[in-house]
This record gives sequence, C-alpha cells and structure tokens, in this order.
Amino acid sequence: MKLLINKIKPTLFIICISMMFVQGVDAQDTIQYSLSLQDVVLLAIEQSSEVKYAQNTNVNYYWRYKNFKTSNMPKLVLSGELPTFVNSIEAVGQNDGSTDFLKVHSLNTSARLSLAQSIALTGTYISASTSATRFQDYIQKSIQYNGSPLSFSFYQPIFAINWLKWQKKTEPLVYDEAQRSYIETIESISLWSVSRFFRFLLVQTNYNLAESALKNSTDNLKIAQTKKDIGSISENNYARNELAVLNAQKQLNGAKLDLKNADFELKSFVGLPLNQKIDLQIPLDITLFVIDAAKALEEAKANRKEGSEYKRRLIEADRNLVSAKRSTGLSATLQGSYGLANRANDLSGIYKDAPLQQYLSLEMSIPILDWGASASAVKLAESRRDLVIYEVEKDRTDFERSVIVLVEQFSLLKDLLVTTKEADKVAANGYLIALKLFQNGETTITDMNIALSERNNAKRDYIYSLQSYWEAYYRLRILTLYDFEKNAKIGYVNPLLSKQ
Repeated sequence: MKLLINKIKPTLFIICISMMFVQGVDAQDTIQYSLSLQDVVLLAIEQSSEVKYAQNTNVNYYWRYKNFKTSNMPKLVLSGELPTFVNSIEAVGQNDGSTDFLKVHSLNTSARLSLAQSIALTGTYISASTSATRFQDYIQKSIQYNGSPLSFSFYQPIFAINWLKWQKKTEPLVYDEAQRSYIETIESISLWSVSRFFRFLLVQTNYNLAESALKNSTDNLKIAQTKKDIGSISENNYARNELAVLNAQKQLNGAKLDLKNADFELKSFVGLPLNQKIDLQIPLDITLFVIDAAKALEEAKANRKEGSEYKRRLIEADRNLVSAKRSTGLSATLQGSYGLANRANDLSGIYKDAPLQQYLSLEMSIPILDWGASASAVKLAESRRDLVIYEVEKDRTDFERSVIVLVEQFSLLKDLLVTTKEADKVAANGYLIALKLFQNGETTITDMNIALSERNNAKRDYIYSLQSYWEAYYRLRILTLYDFEKNAKIGYVNPLLSKQ
C-alpha cells in the first residue's frame, strides 16, 4: 500500500527549495518563506513534538503485541549452577531425624535443559526436560552423579478461567486499535496545524489590513492638511482625520503583538526556527468536495478504531463475567510428571537402566460458606456486562450520528464559503470606491469608515469561513480515516517501526 508518509520528506524538500520564495534579502535580513496550508500540515506531521510522541506510543503497542505473540511460542531454556562450592559448618539431617552440625566441604554442579509450551486452547502448561547433577565431597573423597535423562510434566487448572484463551481474543484487537489510533492521531495533528495556520493567517490579515488602513489614513490626513491650508475643510473634519490616523496606528501596534504571539505558536508546533520569517498564503485554490453521507459512514465503520474497540469491550465484559463465575465455585489444579531418573558414580551411568519416576497431584478448593459473596460477585459482573453492552450500543449510535451530522455541516460550510468569498470581493470594491470618493471630497469620513469596517469584517468572515471549512474537512478525515480528495484510505508508516 502506498502511504502518504513516504512522500513527506521529498515534499518538504520541495517546500524549502522550490515552492518557497524570497521576499527580500540583504546583509541584515532573514529569508522569508511563503507557506501554504498543505505545507504547514506536512511540516506538522513530519517534525512536530506531538507526532514524535504518537510514534513512540505506537512503538510501545507494537512491542506489547510482539511480546504477546512470542509468549505463546515454545521456550527452550538452559539453566544450572556452575558451580556451588561449600566449605563450612552446616546443619545436616541424620537418619534418625535429628540434626547435627558437621563440616561440609563440597562442590556441586548441575545443568538442566527444558522445553516449555503454553496451550491457549486449554490453558495447559507442558514441559520436557533433561538434567544432570555432579556432587563432589572433598571430606569423603567421593563423586556422585544424579540426573533425569528425560522427564515430562504438565500443569492444568480445572474450572478456572483460561486467561491465555481470552488474551488471544483481545490482544489482536488492542493492537489493531493502536494502529488505527496512530493514524487518527496523525490526522488530529493535521487538524491542530490547520487551526494554528488560520489563527496565524487571521492575525496576519489583521496586520495587513491595519497597515493598509494606516497608509490610507495618513494619505487622507495629507489631503485634509492641504484642504485645511486653503480653508476648504472644517476643524472638526480635520480632527477626525487625525483621530483616524491615531486609531489606525493603535490597531497596527495591537496587530503586531498578536502577530508575534501567533508566529511563536505556529513555529513551535510545526518545529520551525523562531528566527525564520514566514508568510502564509490564503488557500484560494479550493476544491469544494461533495461528500456522500453513506460513503462517509461506511468508511468510518471500516477504518476507525471504534470497530475493534467495541468488539474488545464486549469480549472483556464476557471475560469478566466468566472470571467471576469461575472464581466463586469449585477450583482445582491437576499437575504431574513422568520420566526417568537415576544416580551413579559416573555421568554415563545415570543414562543406563534409569528407573521410572511418576508424580500426580490434584489440589481442590470448595467454598462452603461465604455469606452470599460469590452470588453477589456474579450478579455484579452480570450487571457490568449489561452496562457495557448498553454503553457500546450507545457509543456506536452516537459515533454514526456524529459522522452524518458532520457531513451535513460540511455541506453547509461549503455554501457559506462561496457566499463569504463573494461578500469579501464586494466589500473590498466598496471600500476602494468609498476611499476614492472621500479623497475627492464627495463623501464623508463617516461613510468611508463604514466602508472600511465592512471591508475588514468581510475579509475576516472569509478567513473564518475558510477555517471552518478546512477544519470540518479534516474532522471528517479523522472520523472516517478516508481521503475524500484522493478517494483512498489514509495510512501512515511509523518511521520508528520501519527501522525495527
């Protein structure tokens, strides 16, 4: 499967080398780069601190699943004591049952090779082993060997819950949730970068509008000064022009402060140097997607982690109920071993005519009187299971409804975007006309300020509608894990796992 993350690094190289342009450079200035919305999104999912955290979290779940898979594989273990040397006075049991403190001077060496396996279907633990022990007594000047050429053993809980069996059901679902959650997190990072992009863009737009307003107000004041010199403007109108310049300067100062804050927030999030100058492009080239609600819901059910999560929660509820029932009644454990064992004065002797050794044990526990604790524990587990079933059904319904509602909202936002874009054009033209009329003395400063306010509000409304549109689009991507522009499922490769 071709995944988007493999294309990010070449894209970032193009962003930095080809797509960005120099606004103006001298010995004192830093290169200013122009970034589009897609550039900011790609930077965020490549180098933000949030994506690093998501990658490491995903790696954690990978090794958890890897550990689960290997835990059910056969294990071959070599163990032993190489060696145990004793030279001391120790308590030694005598034949008559008494204990005597004797001088002990010995060397003991042992080795054991065992092959063990867990059987998830029945919860049985089985093993096969071979072992040998060498004991040298320096006081008696003797050497003895003891060992088991071959031995089989098993451990079988009876009436107890088979945790291995339930783990085999839940762990693949946990891992599947983690994989889908990783993709969802990357898409959430994209959404966060969209919000920060438009936060910066709006502040940048306010700054540009404030700069334009200051320039126009300054030009108007110059014209007013000329009119004042020839006596064709009243003192009141002249003072209004002066006040307009002061208000424009105040707005520009506030816009500068907001721009610095937004600049720091955006660069910190996407991992750009704080001394790097950037300029954001208004995303004017927009494809207005038509998204089918049924298609969105179908992809959401197929791609989101909720599908695996709901199954896991129901399985865990059943498991907890079974555990409650099994832990409150008769419990038993059957264990035993069967094999050969021998002792000799040399190593090869323990493998000659070794007699059989057998062991079988059945341990049982039966509750006699618990004052209703067992029954209440089962009822509690049943109640919790019923609650989980209700919660899962409710969550599934709410999730499906949220997809449908967001698709409908997205369609309305698309229509709103078209309207605000047209209003922005009309308001911008209206301000230019009002400014020209004012400078020609054909309208009042009040009318011009109204046109200025309408232009600024229309521009901000357009930016807000762009932001709402793109945020809704990326929310749909998060809810469905589907790229409606490319008509393909969304997937990302974790670079940390690709190195494993």
